[in-house]
Amino acid sequence: MEPKLETLYTTYKPLLHSIAYRMLGSVTEAEDIVQDLFIAYAQSPDSEIRNEKAYLIKMVTNRCINFLRSARKQREVYVGPWLPEPQVSSIEERPDDSFMQRENISYALLVLMEHLTPVERAVFMLRETLDYSYQEIGELLNKTAINCRQIFSRAQKKLQPELTDTTAKADLSERLAMSFIEASRTGDFQSFVTMITEDAILLSDGGGRIRAAINPIFGKERIFAFLHGIHTKRDTSHQVRLVQVNGHPGVLIHVDEKIHSIIAFQLDPSHQKAQSIYLIRNPEKISHFHIR
Repeated sequence: MEPKLETLYTTYKPLLHSIAYRMLGSVTEAEDIVQDLFIAYAQSPDSEIRNEKAYLIKMVTNRCINFLRSARKQREVYVGPWLPEPQVSSIEERPDDSFMQRENISYALLVLMEHLTPVERAVFMLRETLDYSYQEIGELLNKTAINCRQIFSRAQKKLQPELTDTTAKADLSERLAMSFIEASRTGDFQSFVTMITEDAILLSDGGGRIRAAINPIFGKERIFAFLHGIHTKRDTSHQVRLVQVNGHPGVLIHVDEKIHSIIAFQLDPSHQKAQSIYLIRNPEKISHFHIR
C-alpha cells in the first residue's frame, strides 16, 4: 500500500466503517464495503479528488445505498426474523476510537432503521451521526437541501421510539439484563417478565442455521412460556453474563468458549419496561466475538 493511501486508510477507516455499519447493520458487510472502497480509491486519479474525506464518505454512503437495495430481496426470504449483527464488548470495555465512543448507536435503533428506505437511512445517519447540513447531504446524494430536510423528518418519525434519553435507557437496560441473568440461573422468569410490557415482542434470529423461533412471539405470557421452555431444555454448561451490546447493557450466553446467543432490548422508558427482546443466535452474526 502506498504511503499516502496507507495514511488515509489509517485515518479514515474507523469513521467509514462506522458509517457502513450504521447503514447496513452488519459488521462483516461493512468491512467488505470499506475494503472495496479503498481498492477503488487507489485506482482513482488524484487530480479528480479535492476533499479526500468528503469523497470517501460519499463513496461509502452510495455503496451502502446500492448494497441495501440489492439486500432487501435477500432479507425478505431470510428464514425467520432478520436482525442486525450486534457489536459486543465486555461491560468494562470502551471503544478505542473516539468517534465510535461518541457516536455509539443502540441496537434497538439499528433494528428500527430497517424500516427506513436506503436513502432515508443515509440522510438520517449523515445528519444525526455526522451533523452534516442539509446542503452537504444534498451534495453527497445529489438531492436538494429541502428534499433532504423532508427525508430526515420522515426518518425521525419512524425512529421516534428510540430517539429519547439514552442515560435513563442505559440504567433500565442494565436492570433488565441483570434480571434476565438471575432468571437464567434460577430458572424462574416470573420476575423478569414483570419488566416487559403486556404487548412485548420477542424476535429470535437463527437464520435457518440454528434452532430459533421462526415467527415473532407476542405478549408477556407467551414470552414467559418461550423463555421457560428453552431454559428447561438446556444443560448446566450454559453460562450467562452481562456485556455491552452496541454500547448498552445486554446479555451473552455461552457454552464453554462457544457463544450461544446475544440478547438486547428495546425499551419503553415511560413505563420502565422492555417493549422488545432481541435474541440473536445466527452463528454468522455472533461466532467471531471473543469471550474474555
